[in-house]
Amino acid sequence: MRVIVLGGGVIGTTTAYYLAKAGHAVTVLERQDGVALETSFANAGEISPGYSSPWAGPGIPRKALKWLFMEHAPLIIQPLLDPATIRWCLAILRNCTLARYKINKSRMVRLAEYSRDQLMALRADTGISYDHRTQGTLQLFRTEKQVHDAHKDIEVLRADGVAFEVLDAAGCIAAEPGLAGARERITGGLRLPHDETGDCFLFTNRLADLARGLGVDFQFGVQIERLVTEGHRVRAVQTNMGRFEADVFIGALGSYTPALVRPLGLDLPVYPVKGYSITVPIVNEAKAPVSTVLDESYKVAVTRLGDRIRVGGMAEIAGFDTTLHDRRRRTLEHVVTDLYGDAGDVSRASFWTGLRPMTPDGTPVVGATRYPNFYLNTGHGTLGWTMACGSARVIADLVGGNRPEIATDDLGLARYA
Repeated sequence: MRVIVLGGGVIGTTTAYYLAKAGHAVTVLERQDGVALETSFANAGEISPGYSSPWAGPGIPRKALKWLFMEHAPLIIQPLLDPATIRWCLAILRNCTLARYKINKSRMVRLAEYSRDQLMALRADTGISYDHRTQGTLQLFRTEKQVHDAHKDIEVLRADGVAFEVLDAAGCIAAEPGLAGARERITGGLRLPHDETGDCFLFTNRLADLARGLGVDFQFGVQIERLVTEGHRVRAVQTNMGRFEADVFIGALGSYTPALVRPLGLDLPVYPVKGYSITVPIVNEAKAPVSTVLDESYKVAVTRLGDRIRVGGMAEIAGFDTTLHDRRRRTLEHVVTDLYGDAGDVSRASFWTGLRPMTPDGTPVVGATRYPNFYLNTGHGTLGWTMACGSARVIADLVGGNRPEIATDDLGLARYA
């Protein structure tokens, strides 16, 4: 079949690859001059299935109030009164119960674990490299309360059969020797030994090259204007470069997908949550991270990418604003220097921001819509890199009429009906 994938980030590109591998004729439409130039460009670099958790959970409203007054706040809310922001925030609050948290986390872990397996198979099949490491992820706790609160995550990890290690301060330093200088600030940690790291931008570009080898046509500089429907099917996509027709269409435009599908009567609860990162050159190898450390206090990830350290995190509710605020940079610099001292030269760091497409329950929207030839693959939030290969494989199976290898009934848009 002829398939058009709308969007050339890591989600759109992996979707195109798996569709082409399944034998479809695929075209990718992307407004930028290349792939992975927006949200996929400089994310935190972690592939952490076990840490695939919804932001909405027990105690989050209380924590959010506290975060708003922190100097290095993990959550920033700009004074926006538009209906979309208010509605999305209220939906987040409705998911802040223990029962919903367990359901949401379990299905997120299911998709993320499957995605990691697909990535491993892809790497074995193609030899693709992207500064990847397979040395686990360490969630770092600075307080006894954080250690205690980890029990709800451990319960879900155990139920889903995900390997984990509960560590004291010495165990954290054994896993990440560069943390030795921060020993007095470490209370404990939760380590997932099977998690990975990698450069999402590098991966997406190299996978695009492999996809081209399978016949995928990437069309850049294409502004998508609207979807053209005929009866209960999508007939074409209208763009600034003309009209593109196909048999099947995949919506993978991240935070911009809701505006595209709204005229079709599809209510997609995806909101742009702004995140920041810095990329720091390593100057002291011995003190640098081995893999990824998630600082629970600041909700910031510190990841080793080759000869660089990627520091990413924070959640800013600011609509589609992409202004770089120096105060956010100072937070990222504080975390990496507090944990890893002079391992990197923060004065030479590059500063970036991106809009993460977030759903109120944390789970992406992956699957069919009421238009039988239109599918969605969006809403991955901070986990697009973690869930990319699994989501793409699910879409390719659904388009080809094959039953996906994991349960997908609760991943689609229908769960919001």
